[in-house]
Amino acid sequence: MTGLRWYLLFEKLMIFGFFLCLDAFLYVFTLLPLRVLLALLHLFTLPCCGLRGSLLLQPAQVCDILKGLIMVLCYSMMHYVDYSMMYHLIRGQSVIKLYIIYNMLEVADRLFSSFGQDILDALYWTATEPKERKRDSIGVIPHFIMAVFYVFLHAILIMVQASTLNVAFNSHNKSLLTIMMSNNFVEIKGSVFKKFEKNNLFQMSNSDIKERFTNYVLLLIVCLRNMEQFSWNPDHLWVLLPDVFMVIASEIAVDIIKHAFITKFNEITADVYSEYRASLAFDLVSSRQKNACTDYSDSVARRMGFIPLPLAVLLIRVVMSSVNVQGALSYSCLLLFYLGMVTLKVLNSIVLLGKSCVYVKRANMEDKLFERPSTAAPGKTPSRTRKTSRGDPWSERSPSSPSCTSITAQPTPTASPTLRPETVPPPPTTSTTPASPPIPEPDPDPDTLTTSPPATPEQKEEEGMEGTEQKHRTPKKDLLDVDRFTICGNRID
Repeated sequence: MTGLRWYLLFEKLMIFGFFLCLDAFLYVFTLLPLRVLLALLHLFTLPCCGLRGSLLLQPAQVCDILKGLIMVLCYSMMHYVDYSMMYHLIRGQSVIKLYIIYNMLEVADRLFSSFGQDILDALYWTATEPKERKRDSIGVIPHFIMAVFYVFLHAILIMVQASTLNVAFNSHNKSLLTIMMSNNFVEIKGSVFKKFEKNNLFQMSNSDIKERFTNYVLLLIVCLRNMEQFSWNPDHLWVLLPDVFMVIASEIAVDIIKHAFITKFNEITADVYSEYRASLAFDLVSSRQKNACTDYSDSVARRMGFIPLPLAVLLIRVVMSSVNVQGALSYSCLLLFYLGMVTLKVLNSIVLLGKSCVYVKRANMEDKLFERPSTAAPGKTPSRTRKTSRGDPWSERSPSSPSCTSITAQPTPTASPTLRPETVPPPPTTSTTPASPPIPEPDPDPDTLTTSPPATPEQKEEEGMEGTEQKHRTPKKDLLDVDRFTICGNRID
């Protein structure tokens, strides 16, 4: 019964993370084009409406236009890459060489996902950086060129990976497919007999969610290419389905065995997966607030190492080359398909947001949603405030504000004294009310030899509030503070 409960909690986390990745992936195809059109319309209608002292574009609109330009340029560059020539080039290699190539591609995909998010974040920050402050970066255009080349190279890498998987599907003796499936069990050897803490297991879970979703998209690309070669014959789909189910089953089995033995050897309870799910839900709910600068797909990318842009560029390239759109009926079907994707995206977002609110409320994390990142209580140290703001670099940026505050620059003085913890005067050390007589202790503890002045009623009330907050926050502190520095399952210090 305990094993069944562990499996249910683990699969709930994987399913919730899968739909988070699906929602971020559908955002590129559905809402991003609409937001780009609205931003361009706002930019072109500015001469008619007048500036009136406002910015040309809000930071969120600038990020949307940059994403749209990257998608268009990378899709144009992908036309010069021949998928058929790449497929036959890979098919001419030996089985052992293909096995080595596939392993190298997996490692390269992790590395690309690791520094790819840093490139995109640097581009978004440089483009929305305040013009008044001195620039510490190389400029928007060099960052944009780097981002375009990164997305293009990562899309080619995923294309080679899909071509290798397609060769394995079309091999006669299926030996390559068996070897590639057995490669998943190598993860058990490298993970099971190591010591894991809760944070390390959370990073591994995020990496497994991202890997599972990427494999599903790769299998979709393989099925599209094979169905195109057989003129969309439905009978050939039944030939592909057993191999597809075999790959999916092996991936799920490896994840279950790996996590089961890790939790058993490290004595980690099954409830930790509920905490992981609540942490992901907290990211989703917090990114829906008014002070969020971009969509929450960026928070999903930082958390799981999932970057939807290269995968979306490749899928568009494969679909456009596999499906011929001609005539009014084809365009009508394409429009209906787009409206269906928009509907799926909206419904998925509504369900995810509702479930996330429930998970955050169950984990007693809803008080952290209303905390201001730049506000610190007098009893807290400034280092604590800087650590919290460093964990989410986009938390202080608002689309409605003219500029976003840099996370590396010193805080600018404002009219409100509460924004600078250093300017708050310390509480008085003496109290006007008579203090109760001390209780004599026959045997004082050596750890409590240090004396302190009597606390005022305000200090006692503040300490009581902080103690209650710490009581609710203790089980989630390590997940909310440490895991924000992870990209693609690796700790970034």
